Formats: sequence, C-alpha cells, structure tokens
Amino acid sequence: MLMQGLQDNFGQTPSQTVGPYFAYGLTAAQYGYPFNQPFDAVVATDAAHGERILLEGRVLDGDGVPVFDALVEISHVDGDGRYPQDADQAERMGFRGVGRCGTGTDPQHRYAFHTVKPAGQAEADAPHINMIVTMRGLLLHVFTRVYFDDETAANSHDAVLNSVPASRRHTLLARRVQRGADIVYAFDVHMQGSEETVFFDC
Repeated sequence: MLMQGLQDNFGQTPSQTVGPYFAYGLTAAQYGYPFNQPFDAVVATDAAHGERILLEGRVLDGDGVPVFDALVEISHVDGDGRYPQDADQAERMGFRGVGRCGTGTDPQHRYAFHTVKPAGQAEADAPHINMIVTMRGLLLHVFTRVYFDDETAANSHDAVLNSVPASRRHTLLARRVQRGADIVYAFDVHMQGSEETVFFDC
C-alpha cells in the first residue's frame, strides 16, 4: 500500500542507466583507485604473435563531443588466430585476448589499446576486434566490430561485414596510420548521428 501510494503521488521511478561508474569500477587502477583490475589497456606484450599495433579512438555522442566517462572493452585472437584458454597460457603467449580502457584519463578522452593485429578466426572471417561500449545514458552496453581498412580482400568475403548495408560499412573500419615506428589504427565510435557506428545484437 505504501509503495502504491508513493507511486500515485510521485510517478514511476525512471530506468537506471549503466554509467558512468563502470569506467571507474572496472578500470580502477587507470583512474588511480587502489583496487586491482583483471584487464587493462595492454592486451599483448612483445612476446605475442602478430604485428604490434595501437588501437585508439574516441567515443562520440550525437553532437560529436567526446564522452569522457565511457568504458571500452575489446576481445580478439592473436596473430595466429588463437585465444588464450587460461591465465597461465595467456602469460606464456604474452597475449591476454581481452582489454579494458576508460576514456576519462586522456586529455582528448581517447581510449588506447596496445595489442597485436588479429588473424581471421576462420577462412571466411576477416581480421576483426570485438568491441563493447558502456557509457552514461545507455540502458544496455552496445556491441560492435572493428575491421581494418587495409584488409580489403578479406573484408570483401566477411559474412558479418557484408550483412551491413554498403553505405554503412565504413563505420566499422579502423584507419591505419603510421606514427613514426608505430602502427596505429584509428577508430572513433559514433553513438548517434549521420555517422552512427553500426551496432549488433548479441
């Protein structure tokens, strides 16, 4: 009766969104909190198999403004198409397969992952990175894929990429940039607007 009375007087409580506390809670060390975190922005060490790359970008809202408290999580295989099966194997491989990075500690509100370029997991799969974005205002996190703009032949045969309308496929392509000796793939996530990134149901 009490709850019904409160609802009659004040209306229904709005839905709770999923942020921004996930960025601080799941990447605590990045934000300077004295807690351990199982994954960070270093996915691969020098021992990992594959071409060393930096995947970086921003999460942009509908006005094109960088979101400062988003959490970006990635997962992918190494350059031989393998995921580690446990922590011991990950240590031997020098490859963790999973990374997490918040956008709140970089002056430009970028995420940045130190990793290796993945191989295709199957003959018909183009190399890609799975990405999850969590941020304020979302009721659920969103899923997308990061493909590489220099893998034209492989991309043309990828079933998932080719299920996306041709006019929107560019929103899933990371752009290769040579920065000194470093290979950087730039990938901005557009949450809304004319350049909205393609998101998938998982």
